[in-house]
Amino acid sequence: LHDAQYLRYGVMHRNTYLDSPRLLDRYYRLKSDPRIAFAGQMTGVEGYVESAASGMLVGIETASRMLGFAPVDFPQETAIGALSLYISGGSVARFYYLPDFQPMNVNFGIISPLGYRVKGKRNKNAEISARSLAIIEELMKKEVFGCENNS
Repeated sequence: LHDAQYLRYGVMHRNTYLDSPRLLDRYYRLKSDPRIAFAGQMTGVEGYVESAASGMLVGIETASRMLGFAPVDFPQETAIGALSLYISGGSVARFYYLPDFQPMNVNFGIISPLGYRVKGKRNKNAEISARSLAIIEELMKKEVFGCENNS
């Protein structure tokens, strides 16, 4: 590296993303034209799992709409719902003061609190996870999943 020359100091890459709270709804659709949806890092989600989750939500919502079903609302008690609400400028803002939209990974901080105290962070996060899984299990009974007869 003795003779190395640097053209630019700083970050290795630049994240480019939409102003999602202004442009997108909780299903990652354009507010101005709900026929158009976005997913992945361009929406402001960070991480591979989060990008895949946003794409999954777009796919589920699109299938629901095309089949004439009501949209599947993943609530803020689930990671998928909390992230989509954060991206769309929904109710997560009540937990944080966010003057400028910044991309985010999913985390327990954007998921609705339990409403009761649980001793220990690990125990609390396990309770939040169990609540989320129970909600998703109920959502899986929706017609769009083709599992309405399964229990």
